[in-house]
Amino acid sequence: MKKISALIHVEDDGRHLSRALETLRCCDEILVVNHKSQKSENNDVEKVAHEYGASFKESIVGVDDGAYAFDCQHDWIFCLLPSETVSEALEAAVLEWKNSDGKPAPGYTVSIREQTKEGWRELGRQMRLVNRTCVNWTGKLPPSASNSLEISGDLLRFSD
Repeated sequence: MKKISALIHVEDDGRHLSRALETLRCCDEILVVNHKSQKSENNDVEKVAHEYGASFKESIVGVDDGAYAFDCQHDWIFCLLPSETVSEALEAAVLEWKNSDGKPAPGYTVSIREQTKEGWRELGRQMRLVNRTCVNWTGKLPPSASNSLEISGDLLRFSD
């Protein structure tokens, strides 16, 4: 069975973190990296991370966000924003993928849907499940790869 580490970068948005963490049951490890959170919120972010069994790390000035993938225990990294949650359909698809042989790929794209005042808006597909031995990235999220595959289900982004 494949193992997955979730990687979440938090930047003064710790209030969303618990909602994201509670949907990461398909991951074997969670790493929360704190960037610039204010001192009072920083304590809450670390507390929330630990309540959900996540590891917590303060960012280091000058280190690219993508480099924190190497602080994760597993080669497969599931990247998401603290304002995003894993839908039930995506969770089921990831659990099925973990137990399958699957085709080799550097990563998998997922559909992103964002909640707006008018309803849900489709944002397209982004590579969010990535093999860190095949892809390096500098930002919070990995870049798209032309040879990535698709996994069904949605990441749901909330703006509140």
